[in-house]
Amino acid sequence: MNLPAGPKTPNWLLNQQFQADPFGYMDAVYKRYGDIVTIMSDSTPIVHVSNSSGIKQIFTNTKEIIARGALNSNFAGGTGNQGVLQLDGFRHKHRRKLLMQAFHGERMQACGRRICELTEKIMSQQAIGKPFIAYPTIEDITLRVGIEVVMGLREGERYDKIKHLFASIMKYQQSPLYEIVTQLPFGQRDLGQWSPRGYMLHLQRELFQLLYAEVEERREQADPSRTDILSDLIFAHDETGESLSNEEVRDLLLSPIFAAQDASGTAIAWSLYWIHHLPGVRERLLEELDCLGEDPDPISIVALPYLSAVCNEVLRIYPTQLFTFPRLVESPVNVMGYELSPGTVLLGNIYLTHQREDLYPEPKQFKPERFLEKQFSPYEFLPFGGGARTCIGGAFALFEMKLVLATILSRYQLGLVDKRPEKPKFGGLICYPASGVKMLMQSRRQHQGQSQPLVVSSI
Repeated sequence: MNLPAGPKTPNWLLNQQFQADPFGYMDAVYKRYGDIVTIMSDSTPIVHVSNSSGIKQIFTNTKEIIARGALNSNFAGGTGNQGVLQLDGFRHKHRRKLLMQAFHGERMQACGRRICELTEKIMSQQAIGKPFIAYPTIEDITLRVGIEVVMGLREGERYDKIKHLFASIMKYQQSPLYEIVTQLPFGQRDLGQWSPRGYMLHLQRELFQLLYAEVEERREQADPSRTDILSDLIFAHDETGESLSNEEVRDLLLSPIFAAQDASGTAIAWSLYWIHHLPGVRERLLEELDCLGEDPDPISIVALPYLSAVCNEVLRIYPTQLFTFPRLVESPVNVMGYELSPGTVLLGNIYLTHQREDLYPEPKQFKPERFLEKQFSPYEFLPFGGGARTCIGGAFALFEMKLVLATILSRYQLGLVDKRPEKPKFGGLICYPASGVKMLMQSRRQHQGQSQPLVVSSI
């Protein structure tokens, strides 16, 4: 087998280096080995590609290179055995189509209004003059949006429990204790609710039970006028003409909600950091937003060119996932001059592709203008992955990102509490801001940039 070169460091040590400083680690590997690198995982070669032509080969060669659902089995605990990540072939394509139809057409207009309302409702709870952590605040918004869009739930005891469990799972997965313990030899064993892995499984089982109960109840009271994803799935038929089982419907709900909460929330938190770290970016954004008037239509907001460029630049520097979902070489294939044998796993390295100087001059600098000056191919700019495994909620995540940011910037004067650069921390698939982006609510902002006087709350 003609494999590209790569580090000979033991896998456990590479994992530690990656966890400690993911971007520094990847930058160093790229500098030494170039844009195609082999990382051995036990006896399986995993080839990382950060070259746009190589990534195009991975996405478009669906004969020798297959996006097997079995390669995503690590996520099954959180997304279900019949979730869209675990499916293959026609069944995978059919379920993706069912899920994605909710993110297009007339629904988006009503959904856009609701995103703005929720953002205003939650942000208005922040006290003037008091610091707050942006990341959990934004994740509260995106989780509420996700549950509403996917399940059609807005309130009630079950809504509260489902929301609490989704938030608890994400928070626990990102906790230092869970990250450390689960990397130890016995850290992945279920030793009951008092063990980190056991407690995580307990939370997931509770969530699965609640979701199943909602699916069962909604099927009994089927209402064809409802416009949420859950209703779509209840009335849908599979490739044989049969209705989807309650278990499959439940599993298909999980990925879109997690994606709406975590990917969107992380991207918006990073956006708030960059926009307030670079005052010129904020000023230009406000000029563009103010031109739309006091109560702009959501579709007009998402069409704004500079807002779009800012969101794209955030997703370039900190993509919602660092790697594409894995592909498996099933018959001998040539990728970038290397003859790869069956059994080789291929990963597109999204972060490193976005850091290429030949595509993005001064890649460490935040420059939204680059997206106004050039249109990038889906193999050069791929924050949501690509090919058959493109994130189903990618377009919606960008839609939500723009509306949340526009609502916050138009209505509030915020500032960063800490002027030091925000550092990324890797968790799951995503790099989120390590400190959460600590901000200060300075004042409410009136239209055309006139701010109300600052009223400092008592502490």
